[in-house]
Parts: sequence; C-alpha cells; structure tokens
Amino acid sequence: MQAIYLASVFLHILAAVVWIGGMFFLIMVVVPWLRRGNRATAGAMLRDTGIRFRNVGWACFAVLLATGVLNLWLRRVGFEDLVSPEWLSTPFGRALVLKLTIFALVLALSFAHDFVVGPRATRAMEADPGGAEALRLRRAASWMGRLNALLALALVFLGVVLVRGWP
Repeated sequence: MQAIYLASVFLHILAAVVWIGGMFFLIMVVVPWLRRGNRATAGAMLRDTGIRFRNVGWACFAVLLATGVLNLWLRRVGFEDLVSPEWLSTPFGRALVLKLTIFALVLALSFAHDFVVGPRATRAMEADPGGAEALRLRRAASWMGRLNALLALALVFLGVVLVRGWP
C-alpha cells in the first residue's frame, strides 16, 4: 500500500505542477507577449493557446480529483469522517474542508473562464480587437485567471498543511 500511496501522491503533485505551472506561464509569458503584438492576431493566438491549455488543465483536474480521493482513502479518511462534526473540528479536518471548498471554487471558476468568458473574449477580440466588448471580456477573463492563480497557491499551501500541520 505504501508504494501505491507514494505513486498517487507523486501523480497528484505532478498534476498540480503542470496545471499551476501552465497557468503561470500563460499569465506571465503568453498574455504579456500577446499584448505587445498585433491585437487582430492576438485573439486567435490566445484562443488556440487557451484551448490547448484548457485540455491539459481539465486533465490535471481529473487526475487531482482521482488521486486526491485515493490519497484520502489510503490515509483512512472516509466519507463518514467528512460528515462527522468531531472529525471536522480537528486541524486536519478543517484544512481538508477548506481545500475541498477552494478546489470546488476553482472548478467552477475554471468552467466559467474556459467555457463562457474566455471564448466570448477571444471571439470579441477577433471581431473587433479594440472594441469595448473585447476589452470588457478580456479584463473579466484576465481577473478570473488571476483569481484562479491565487486560489491555486492557496491549494498548494493547504496541501502542505495537510501533510505537515498548521504553522
């Protein structure tokens, strides 16, 4: 069981690294580079890059969910614990509930960004790169991405707390 647990933790961390690293690459490299270039082609480039990363990101979410459940099961945390007020009042229980809540928020925010606001923003940028609608949607998508990045860092912190305890 120890080997399965270590493999699951390894995959969990790897999926988090790919997801978070890709997100920060987009935020810190791709988007600033696109802002310096031709706005007419930036929309298409952002759309294509976003679709490719969206597929990677959602695959990472699936791996994170599967390995997270497996890791908890291997640590002998069951559904009955997640509904036990006594267990939930422990430092581990509080950290886990907070992590699961933030993960659910990340999934909802990612869905809205990836399938609603982001595609609308890229279509608006392609139709009228300097238009008010393109600017509004681009800003909304940008803020959603930034918030998701901050929430991702909170998830990493809570992952450390689950293993090492609260500071």
